[in-house]
Amino acid sequence: MQIVFATNNINKIKEIQALLPADIQLISLNSIGCHEDIPETADTIEGNAILKANYVTQKYGYDCFADDTGLEVEALNGEPGVYSARYAGEQKNANDNMDLLLSKLQNENNRNAQFKTVIALNLNGMQHLFTGIAQGTITKEKSGNQGFGYDPIFQPEGYDKTFAEIPLEEKGRISHRGKATQKLISFLQKTK
Repeated sequence: MQIVFATNNINKIKEIQALLPADIQLISLNSIGCHEDIPETADTIEGNAILKANYVTQKYGYDCFADDTGLEVEALNGEPGVYSARYAGEQKNANDNMDLLLSKLQNENNRNAQFKTVIALNLNGMQHLFTGIAQGTITKEKSGNQGFGYDPIFQPEGYDKTFAEIPLEEKGRISHRGKATQKLISFLQKTK
């Protein structure tokens, strides 16, 4: 089975392809001739995943799935949330985003946070949503060089390492994206 993954983020493609069984192959947006930035104008994580999946299905005619992820920090009333990628500005720079978040939490004792991923799947004229959540805390400084985004400052519950210090395979089992992807895989395997 081949399915379009509506993202241009090479890290996300690598992370999700590593979780998929060998009989499910991802097709990139580049491969279908989609080179534009798909607008993410919804005010929820779910809404952005749906927007991206619908964009590819309507404009290119492919069954596909799209994800959107947000980091939700308890002490900041859920910030950065849907604005996680562009928290520190439209340049979408991970270091700038982490620096801004760490500065906002500088004098904060409550560092509880969660990563939330929603995958929207458009398949055979139907839409299905799969959600994955990883609970954890925001560290006081960056640590680790694996992963991407906020991984160097997010320490998942039950671990003394950040996502950026955990091997990709292990992160895939416990992460928000991994959990949502497992639900997607189970669903796809039932529909084959």
